[in-house]
Amino acid sequence: MTIRAEKFTPTVLSGAPRRSSALPNSRGTHAVYSVSSYSFEDHAKTCETHIIDLDGGKSTLIIKTGEKGATDIVVALAPDFMKTYVAGTIAATISAVKLKALDDGNMAIAFVAKAKPDGSMYNAETEPKPYSSAMLYDTAPVKHWDKYVTANRNAIWYGLLEAGNPHLTETKDRYTLSKVINLLADSHLVSPIPPFGVAIDYDLSQDGICFVARDPRMSIAFTTKSNFYYVPIPSFNSAPASKPQIAYLDGIEGASSSPVFSPDGVSAGFLQMKINGYEADKNRLFVIPDVKKLSNVVETMESDDGKGAWKPSPSRVIWSQDNRSVYLFAAEEGQVLTWKLKVPTTSVDVKVLPRKISTKNPVEDAHYLSSTSDKLLITSSSLVDSSEYAILDPSASFSSATTMISSLSKDGAAFGLSSSQISDIWFTSGSGHESRRVHALVMKPSNFSKDKTYPLAYIIHGGPRYARKNEWSTVWNPAIFAKQGYVVIMPNSTGSTSYGQDFTDAIRMSWSGRPYEDIIAGFEYIKSEMPFVDTSRAVALGPSYGGMKSMLGSDEQYPFTYNFGGSIWEAHEEWHRHDPSRYVGNWTTPMLVIHSELDHRVPFSEGLAAFNVLQQRGIKSRMLAFPDKDHKFLGEENTLVWHTVVLNWINGVFRWFEMGKEEDAGEERTSKKEIKLEEETKLKEETKLKEETKLKEETKLKEETKLKEETKLKEESRLKEESRLKE
Repeated sequence: MTIRAEKFTPTVLSGAPRRSSALPNSRGTHAVYSVSSYSFEDHAKTCETHIIDLDGGKSTLIIKTGEKGATDIVVALAPDFMKTYVAGTIAATISAVKLKALDDGNMAIAFVAKAKPDGSMYNAETEPKPYSSAMLYDTAPVKHWDKYVTANRNAIWYGLLEAGNPHLTETKDRYTLSKVINLLADSHLVSPIPPFGVAIDYDLSQDGICFVARDPRMSIAFTTKSNFYYVPIPSFNSAPASKPQIAYLDGIEGASSSPVFSPDGVSAGFLQMKINGYEADKNRLFVIPDVKKLSNVVETMESDDGKGAWKPSPSRVIWSQDNRSVYLFAAEEGQVLTWKLKVPTTSVDVKVLPRKISTKNPVEDAHYLSSTSDKLLITSSSLVDSSEYAILDPSASFSSATTMISSLSKDGAAFGLSSSQISDIWFTSGSGHESRRVHALVMKPSNFSKDKTYPLAYIIHGGPRYARKNEWSTVWNPAIFAKQGYVVIMPNSTGSTSYGQDFTDAIRMSWSGRPYEDIIAGFEYIKSEMPFVDTSRAVALGPSYGGMKSMLGSDEQYPFTYNFGGSIWEAHEEWHRHDPSRYVGNWTTPMLVIHSELDHRVPFSEGLAAFNVLQQRGIKSRMLAFPDKDHKFLGEENTLVWHTVVLNWINGVFRWFEMGKEEDAGEERTSKKEIKLEEETKLKEETKLKEETKLKEETKLKEETKLKEETKLKEESRLKEESRLKE
């Protein structure tokens, strides 16, 4: 799994190993993770499960896919993890598996799998195929992200791994899987919340399960509301003690997330937004001191103005091992950091703010190192490293809090990348009371020299309530463009997250206003303050929000209803004001359009419409279509094609590079000869354009003169004819 690449090309990026989060055992001696890699020689993917030896051994649960869509639960025996046995088989594809050791030596197990309307488990492989493909709908949405919405729903299932006698050659008890039970049967609830909800949407204790869920009777096209629920479970091999119990919150109507039990199972915490229909509202932390009393829910970090006293919006919660504090993971200025907060026990405590305990290693996932340690095994990445595992000690100082365990790309060195390529800038946008500071991440070429100038790749993020962070990406990876010789700049314009809720909220009623102003202000700053960037050779790139033209075609309507101040019939002028199709008559810039036909978030017809306009106006353009892919996921082969086409387009359309074959994408541009050739070519093209424009004007003038003469002759002829008739 060692990565060694002389040059960071699209092939290297697409085929490089991809690691999952690391999950430690209860003693903190080993961690298990999965890794996948792709071979462009064999055109095949390999998936493996690996154990990192931290300091010893312990039995570890691993999962593999069985026949006909079933899943085998496989137990590996420590210290020789190659010895395994199947504890049971689940008749469906499952995900988000969680385990909890019970006092009697057994293990509670929970996982996610699809359920049919009658509550039974759904298996796409064994389900009878319908004779008709027709689908009838009485509620929206018809499609969601990449799939048609069906009657089959996400559900949480649970069961018991019962300890039995060991085999003659073994010293440890053997586990056997009991029957599994649908926690949400007959409840009309859906959890995890689609399309992205997985393991962090529920949690498991010794005697219950807590989760967040949307009610399917409330359309996901128009609302974001979800709630925290708790189900007591006296025995994991029998039905729950009651139906899901809800935690009601007055005035809190938005999306909920990250439900988690305290280690002793007595308390719980979760995050929830205030506004229904606003997907980027601030997450507020709520604590339930006793899960058996859901009427008592405490909001932390309160403020007198109701906005919350803490500026960041946390994305995940983990309780400390002593049950007295929680760890929060929240983005701040493009970096996800770790914070610690004392759980409030008095009215004074609810206004206490968390303490930052890490300033590096942006966190993607975290687990306790062991069942008795407060240290965290964290999974992270950066703009130069695809995967890092490290141990975070909350009690240590900033300088010594993090200990690196494993870096997949050796802090970028295996890709020829370095953290020295990364920097940032701040610039001012707007004026007067609209004045605001805007942040942007910068990545320079690996062979950067301040004495040279470089073309600009200006990458504008989607969302728009999102932010470019110091994290790895397999598609919009700035290192790919930097390796081509570009200075890459990624502005986090108005509406971006991690800069305070006011900055995120400011895009409302300004969908195409303030963000556009920020992008222009950033470009002007680059032009005046970064002499090594040649803004006359610039390309703008970006996904999703930047290319959306017809908002009504999207699968989720609530972002537009909220941001435009109402539905299209209630706020027609606002919807109309932000419709980019009004300005296609001004298009002159060469454009590459990329779209997937299974993209239901930004329908394929929008990309096709843009391409048709470009072609009709005679603008140099190209379209790359993926008939079987969606809004986000392409796969390795398509990702390689994506990068190859994009790089050859931006390198070739302006003649910044010598034209070559598409499969040769990945070469850096550095020579003075190339720069001189580009300047000469640019001058020739400008001269040719002027001559063509002059010729068009002369031709137009001749045609107008001819038309006037013909009109004059016709009028004279008409007058003569009238005169003749009178005579």
